[in-house]
Amino acid sequence: MADTNFDIIIIGSGPGGYVTAIRAAQLGFKTAIVERDYLGGICLNWGCIPTKALLRTAEVFHMLQHAKDYGLSAQNVAFDPKAVVERSRKVSKRLNDGVGFLMKKNKVSVIWGEAAIDAPGKVTVKPSKAEAPKGTLGPGVYQAKHIIIATGARPRALPGLEGDGKLVWTYFEAMAPDRMPKSLLVIGSGAIGIEFASFYRTLGADVTVVEVLPQILPVEDAEVAAFARKAFERQGIKIHTGAKVTKLDKKADSVIATIDDGKGKAQALEVERVISAVGVVGNIENLGLEKLGVKTDRGTIVIDGFCKTSVPGIYAIGDVAGPPMLAHKAEHEGVICVEAIKGLHPHPMDKRMIPGCTYCTPQIASVGLTEAATKEQKKEVRVGRFPFAGNGKAIALGEDQGFVKVIFDKASGQLLGAHMVGAEVTELIQGYVIAMNLETTEEELMHTVFPHPTLSEMMKEAVLDAYGRVLNV
Repeated sequence: MADTNFDIIIIGSGPGGYVTAIRAAQLGFKTAIVERDYLGGICLNWGCIPTKALLRTAEVFHMLQHAKDYGLSAQNVAFDPKAVVERSRKVSKRLNDGVGFLMKKNKVSVIWGEAAIDAPGKVTVKPSKAEAPKGTLGPGVYQAKHIIIATGARPRALPGLEGDGKLVWTYFEAMAPDRMPKSLLVIGSGAIGIEFASFYRTLGADVTVVEVLPQILPVEDAEVAAFARKAFERQGIKIHTGAKVTKLDKKADSVIATIDDGKGKAQALEVERVISAVGVVGNIENLGLEKLGVKTDRGTIVIDGFCKTSVPGIYAIGDVAGPPMLAHKAEHEGVICVEAIKGLHPHPMDKRMIPGCTYCTPQIASVGLTEAATKEQKKEVRVGRFPFAGNGKAIALGEDQGFVKVIFDKASGQLLGAHMVGAEVTELIQGYVIAMNLETTEEELMHTVFPHPTLSEMMKEAVLDAYGRVLNV
């Protein structure tokens, strides 16, 4: 008979859940993880990873189209939509299988089904619609002193703009289209919306983006967002800010969208498909939270710095525990949570140190405060910038468009924020994240030797610029 008693049970096997399970097992806890759909959650199966596979295809396609810029020749460049999607799904399956391997390696029991918390320490698992992988435990009642909720989030649905799986897509359908649409409307210009806009435009679709706020990429620094907008518009993406889609009229194989420009005027736009990318909402339903008295706020679970909820023995991490809704935030919260349970006294989560990345063309990456946020906080700052056009490696790559921006506290030299737009900046931002975590000053960054020729040299040059010492512009 299967053992039903554990030290820790984690509900949800996305990046937050499975990483938490591994760390818990490393710390000696008898650990189980509950999953109802697919190991790896949304990120590995329908989010972060497969979208990057799609975007890589678009990037290679774009490069082939511009082969002559590099002294090369490539004729009749084309793509096979079915093969593009198949590659993305193969990448996801490989990682999905990898999570299963990691659970076995770390002796984490996988319980397959739909979980609800009946009482602190008690989880009831009902059958799931998805087929259970071999070697998993089935429905039943399980006990654990500590229960960690890592159920993630789903696409937010606005009234009248809900996805229907055919004409109006969420990211699920957008990642596996039956064919490439000739025209597309993207509602929302956050990371998800902009990544899909970039992907479909590169593959030839006529793309329009509508954003209700005055700035695309609303969480990014205004300078970065403005630069990105111009780049997108040069690529042919049409962008409406301060506007909203008020109505969708569906035809047999197209949609007529009514767009309010925010100034009293409305226009009709007919497109083959619509992507609704207006954010996500936490999966807090049907877990028994209301009965238990777990405090929630605006669709997410309220936690403290160590991921404790308002009910002892119940914790929450990742998207379900609120913004920023990023996989790496979920993973780190999970580690903090189980290390605190173990009594290791980890540092609480500092959300100012969580980097954000958008994998469009050009890429965008940031950490810390924007310049506007420093002004709101009435901070005296020094701001430095360095353009890609001043960097030898960027020019050699044929990627000379973009810039790096850094913001320092004028009095202390503390690095308050860093913002980048351009090629490969999602791989560069970690340098500034490490610097901020180490409480590095501008002097230490200026005394650091960066390798040449690399894109990373721009990171030092931007710091030098903030202090009037820039060398290469």
